[in-house]
Amino acid sequence: MIHRITTLGEARHPSPLSRFVSDDLFVPEQVICGPSAPQQEWEFELAGPRAKLFFDPTRTRAGIVTCGGLCPGMNNVIRSLFNELHHAYGVKEVLGFRGGFQGLDPARGQEPIVLTPEFVDDIHRRGGTVLGTSRGKVNDAAAVENLARLGVNILFTVGGDGTQRGGNELFQMARQRGHALAVVGIPKTVDNDVAFVARTFGYLTAIQEASSVLDRAHAEARSVQNGIALVKVMGRHGGFIAVGATVASQEVNFCLIPEVRFKLDYFLAALKQRILKRAHAVIVVAEGVGQDWLDNTGAERDASGNVKLGDIGTFLRGQVEAYFKAEKIPIVMRYFDPSYHLRSGPANSEDSILCDLFARNAVHAAMAGKTGLMIGFLHDEFIHVPIALLAGRKKSIDPADPVWSGALAATGQPERFG
Repeated sequence: MIHRITTLGEARHPSPLSRFVSDDLFVPEQVICGPSAPQQEWEFELAGPRAKLFFDPTRTRAGIVTCGGLCPGMNNVIRSLFNELHHAYGVKEVLGFRGGFQGLDPARGQEPIVLTPEFVDDIHRRGGTVLGTSRGKVNDAAAVENLARLGVNILFTVGGDGTQRGGNELFQMARQRGHALAVVGIPKTVDNDVAFVARTFGYLTAIQEASSVLDRAHAEARSVQNGIALVKVMGRHGGFIAVGATVASQEVNFCLIPEVRFKLDYFLAALKQRILKRAHAVIVVAEGVGQDWLDNTGAERDASGNVKLGDIGTFLRGQVEAYFKAEKIPIVMRYFDPSYHLRSGPANSEDSILCDLFARNAVHAAMAGKTGLMIGFLHDEFIHVPIALLAGRKKSIDPADPVWSGALAATGQPERFG
């Protein structure tokens, strides 16, 4: 099924660029064909500059908002959005809305910043976001009224799937109000779990940082008799950081992720055998593991609507310590929780390039008057994904996939515990 993207109207203005992509080019969700291959579901518009623009750049004002948790590369995205708008298209003005979605509501947020070449000059060298961020929704009517008052024609939303759904609601409200507003999302999550995105920006930087922590955890564990190092990393629904760091480090003995359920007593027994045989062990656990052990019903939610997670790290540390005490085996326990460290630094070179490409393709889509979409990334191609498709879709690790097989080979752990 081909998914056409909503447009604000006929594109009539000639583009100042020299290379263009046709609206009739598509990227399939699946590229593997054969009798046993998955059935083809979707085909997505290929992203890139269009020959005709909906917006006259000299009369266009754009806005940028960053939402949710931090991620390496957010400032890179802001900088590349501005540079493409300002230098390539000659857009009149770019505003940076401060403090996440609440910055769109003048009753809740501060006045936006007028971005300039001087302002964005070196922001890509810093972690975090120079615009600030927050969780939670905004009063759509108040936000759209403010955007119309400011003459904002384009809004770029940098955030996770919740942010993208919020951006789509703003577009729908603007359409009801009669304000031509292009809303284009750029997917941001260090967890790497957004559907239709092979790799989110910041993920490889987080892997690099996590791998460094695991190397140090390994040094701690093997430097003492019966040393056990437990490292908790981010990953609410998907174990991408845990698995990626495990394969990158090659120093992990047990990798525990939400997609592969296990019995705690079987895991503790396997850990005991490792200690008796090798006298040290390194464990990495994703934050979403074992919420049923913590009696987490999912009733408590954060401002973004995400389930508040119990602390599997401290729980597992307590279980390991109690188990070995009962077994009368002395251990030295080291616990690491580098979660915020992984996401708050600047992007590495590879993620910096990815940030730039996400941002520039978002600008191309917006200037052509496309709206209600997120920039996706499949098969090394950037695509236009209707935000409506994100509902109920999360990317996760398939235990039958080579990604998980790589982690099993690196650790030597059993395929399942129990």
